[in-house]
Amino acid sequence: QVQLVESGGGLVQAGGSLRLSCAASGRTLGNYAMGWFRQGPGKEREFVAASRWSGGSTYYADSVKGRFTISRDNAKNTVYLQMNSLKPEDTAVYYCAEVNRFIRNLGNAGGYDYWGQGTQVTVSS
Repeated sequence: QVQLVESGGGLVQAGGSLRLSCAASGRTLGNYAMGWFRQGPGKEREFVAASRWSGGSTYYADSVKGRFTISRDNAKNTVYLQMNSLKPEDTAVYYCAEVNRFIRNLGNAGGYDYWGQGTQVTVSS
């Protein structure tokens, strides 16, 4: 059973930083692509960031571009989302997701195969 486990969420003041982690349980993270999504209160799940590991392409939602960075540490079998200059509107449950085959649009949540349980990020003003 593939499991992805997020951690690193919490409460932070506006302007602060958090680093979210996503680890695979019992296996090595896939080599195709990983994404981060979020779901705020009363909102639809939305794309945040993604990376195709082969080739190193990264993609970000306009709302987080320049503030968030997706990265991977193979030695730790972990994917990260570094979040800087956080804003109250970044408050949401953040999810990591994995896909191990080609999908054209990494911003489409429906294309991913595996999901973590989510970690809460709350940004106070």
